[in-house]
Amino acid sequence: MFQINDMVLYSIYGICKIIDITKRDLCGKPMEYYVLQQIYDNKSMLFIPTHNSELTAKMKEILSPSEIYSMIRLMPHEKTIWIQNEALRKQKYAEILKNGDRAELIRMIKTLYLHKKSQIEKGKKMHVADERFLNEAEKLLHEEFAHVLHIKREQVLPFIFEQIKIDERTIADNQV
Repeated sequence: MFQINDMVLYSIYGICKIIDITKRDLCGKPMEYYVLQQIYDNKSMLFIPTHNSELTAKMKEILSPSEIYSMIRLMPHEKTIWIQNEALRKQKYAEILKNGDRAELIRMIKTLYLHKKSQIEKGKKMHVADERFLNEAEKLLHEEFAHVLHIKREQVLPFIFEQIKIDERTIADNQV
């Protein structure tokens, strides 16, 4: 069970702080709720029933700095998950966003980034839905990385590239 002041990644809403655990009569009977406040958009609060396992399963503990560094080191080796059928791709990518699995988010971002690059090289644009999925996935990942690493969201991508470059140099140095 989560506690007040815990930080969580909640589905497509991003990083949230549990600001309260309270009983409310929102559905005709009193129930206990986690009250979540988004960190980067504190205009709204989310009420998540503590007894609803489907909704609380979307509340994930945020990563540690060492978990983030480990994920960054593995990024160049992640497989892509391109699905040719547009309807199936939309369904799969929406599911990845909803579930918030960071490894799947990274695979999706890598896939869409490479697809976008390929489309640009052909003089084409990326499909609007794919662009939206890329932006939402990056938002989720960048928010969490920024929060945990105490950097700004706009610094996350340069930070990742620098870490990958350092890792590649280290690997090259060790192979000599």
